[in-house]
Order: sequence, then C-alpha cells, then structure tokens
Amino acid sequence: MGKLFSESLVETDLSGLNDTKLFNKDLAPTKINQRTWGTYNIASLWIGMSVCITTYMLASGLIAGGMNWWQALMTITLGNIIVLVPMVLNAHAGTKYGIPFPVLARAAFGTLGSNVPALLRAVVACGWFGIQTWIGGQALSSLLSILIPQWATWSLGSAAGFIIFWAMNVYFIVNGMESIKWLEALGAPFLLVVGIVLLIWAYVQGGGWGPILSQPSKFKTAGEFWQFFIPSLTGMVGYWATLSLNIPDFSRFAKSQKAQMLGQAIGLPPTMALYSFIGVAVTSATVVVFGEAIWDPVVLLSKFHNPIIVVVSLLALMIATLTTNIAANVVSPANDFSNLYPTKINFVRGGLMTAILGIVIMPWKLLSDYSAYIFGWLVGYSGFLGPIAGILICDYFLVKKSKLVVLDLYRRNGVYEYKNGFNVKAIYALAAGVFVALIGLLVPSLRFLYDYAWFIGFAVSFLVYLAIMKK
Repeated sequence: MGKLFSESLVETDLSGLNDTKLFNKDLAPTKINQRTWGTYNIASLWIGMSVCITTYMLASGLIAGGMNWWQALMTITLGNIIVLVPMVLNAHAGTKYGIPFPVLARAAFGTLGSNVPALLRAVVACGWFGIQTWIGGQALSSLLSILIPQWATWSLGSAAGFIIFWAMNVYFIVNGMESIKWLEALGAPFLLVVGIVLLIWAYVQGGGWGPILSQPSKFKTAGEFWQFFIPSLTGMVGYWATLSLNIPDFSRFAKSQKAQMLGQAIGLPPTMALYSFIGVAVTSATVVVFGEAIWDPVVLLSKFHNPIIVVVSLLALMIATLTTNIAANVVSPANDFSNLYPTKINFVRGGLMTAILGIVIMPWKLLSDYSAYIFGWLVGYSGFLGPIAGILICDYFLVKKSKLVVLDLYRRNGVYEYKNGFNVKAIYALAAGVFVALIGLLVPSLRFLYDYAWFIGFAVSFLVYLAIMKK
C-alpha cells in the first residue's frame, strides 16, 4: 500500500483527442504543472466544505432524535473516519492521472456506461444544491424580515428568499469558479465565527457546560439506541458518500498522493467533529433554554433579540452557504452532465442544469424534519452511491491494478469500449448492490438492510463485480 501511494504522477499527451465526442477541456486530464495543491490546500478545501449549515444540522438532528451529546459526536466522528477510506482510495486515480470522476468511471462502466453512475451522482448533487439553496434562502428571508418588517407578514416571503438566493448561485455559476474566489476565502471563517457566537450563547444561556452536556439520552434501552444508531451512522457516511465518488474532481489538482491523503485526513474528520460539537452543544442548550430541541440554526437565530447579532449572523450564513454550495454541489454535477454530451455541455451549462433540477427536487420537503433529512435523504441515496464506490475501488485497485490507458478513456473502440460502450458486468453489479441495499424499504423484515444501505450496497457490488470480472 505504501508503494501504491508513492507512485509518480502521469501526464498524458492529448494530441489527437480534439475530434472525439468524449472530450472537452473541462474533462481533460490536468497537466503536471496544474497539479499544485499541497496538503494545506486540500485540507483547506475540506475545512471550507465541512464548516456549513448541513454539518451543524447533522449533529442537531441526532440530538433532536434522542441522542445525548457524546453519542451524537461519536456517531458523526466514526462515520467520517469510515468514509475517509473510500475518499482516499478514489482520489488516487485523480491525483495519478489528473482525471475527473466521470472519466474515471469510464474505466469500470465503459465509455458510455459511465453516464449511469455519473447521472446518479449528479442527481444527488442537485438535491444537495437545492437543500443548501433553501437554507440560504431562509436565512435571506429572515434577514429581510428584520430589515423590512412587511416582509415577515408576506405569505410568499420564504419562497421569494429561496428564488433570490437561487439567482445569486446562478450568477456565480455563469461567471465561473474564479468569480467566487474571494467569497471562498471569507465563507468558512465567517461560519466559524457564527458557530463560536452560538457556542458562547449556549454556554451563557444554558448555565455552563454542566446543564448542556448533562442532557440525558432519550433511549431507555440499549436496543432502542442501536435501532437509532445504525441508520444514523449510515447517514453520517452517506453525508460525504457523494464526495467520496467525485473526489477525483479535486484530487486531480493535488501535487502528490501524500498531499491528497494527509490533506483529507487533516481537513475532514477533525473539522466535522469540531463543528458538529457546536451543533450538539447549541442544540442541547435550546432544550434547556426553550424546552425543545431547535435543530435549524436559522430558526434559532431568528429567536435572538439583538438585531445586529442576528443580521451579521444571517449574512455570514448566506455567504458560507453560497461558497459551500458552489464548491461541493456544482463542480461535480457540472462535470457529470458534461460527460453526458461533452461537445455540447460545458461547465456553465451543466451548472445551470444542476440549478434547475435543484428546484424540481423540492428541498423544502427534505428539510421538513430531522428524520426526513437523515433517514430519508442521507440513508436513501447512500444505497445508490455505496455500490458505485464499491465497483470503482474494486475495478481500479484489484482489476486494473491502478494501471489506466488514459487516451482510451476519451475515445470509442478502445480498451474501455466493452460492448458498445457499456460494461454490462458493472451495470449488473450496480443493480445487485442497489437492490439488496434498498429492498428493506419494501420488505419490513429486511429493514436492517436499508439501515446499513451504504455498507451493504458497497459490499455486494464490490464482491459481485470482482467475481464476474475475474471470470
């Protein structure tokens, strides 16, 4: 394994690819001189993406569901340590060859079959785009309600806030990633400040750490706890199951395997644990102060009486949500949609498709309560993404031995043509994993399979793919 992660980077001569329909500049392998991200850059990326409202809501949702503070923090930290493994493994090909996720998927699924996992990943990203946009829109609506009192009484205020914030996201999509660089520099620190302010409020209003962290678990038996813990852990893994697939979109800019490995290890689990603790402590304080667990920070901030604190905090939430949304939920689906028709769909067009589908998915329903968010959304889609991760890792490390013919990833009738551009064995393995992972939704006695959706789907697809590809 050590030798594998010390391999030198590969640069591919792209001459002769401009006439193929499977190639455009957004999907092209990065050159060696473009791979400039060191450990610090990779860690900063993860810190920026981890410090967001949905991370806070993960922890607060577990508290609202009945966990005490250390149970919630343990569940989140364990989930992030687990998902770090496929994250580092899938990042390897991106760093070594400079290729993005949908192009890597061509090695296992075929030059055309790669659209199946790419589109599944893209649809989930559209849902996340909608969720983040809805959160930012509610922060904007709350802000306008303070600045314009009439806004608070307008029945369409929430919807209008959502549409305005959606339009802000579209502006940055159309103007490209460079247009948001200065916001990226401000977003995460802003949200950290808001988190610390909320933590101070929790400490003061909750009467110190004692009353806050002494809030007991609502589970009366070990059986009740495990029944909640297992799908919750799956949800925590599912939270980053998206990025564990398309991490090559970012790791293709890393200067070495060591940089991507250390950067992710430093940036992901510790940041998630820290910001989740803020969510845990603050939500526990709301039980002490208000008599109920308020899991949505926008709702909590609206209860504050100091207008200056509320305005600054809501503004910070909007900026941080905007930067997270563009980095985590636009880059991947834009590339995935581009993979569908590279000569016609570029980054901007793919990003606009993401923005439109983000509305169609109706994110306000996904955030209707913590159970819909964690057990419906996170666990549900993990049943699709776990199998894809299993196939990609099995194919790259065990079948291909980390050796790819990069030029053939961009043209028909090469080694990744399989049968008319589709590797049907990968499709069969994917179907098997998804079926077993989600059958528990239809058969109550098999509900435990759904509770472990990501793990079950990963294992089934990994083993099925390995078995049929070795024949």
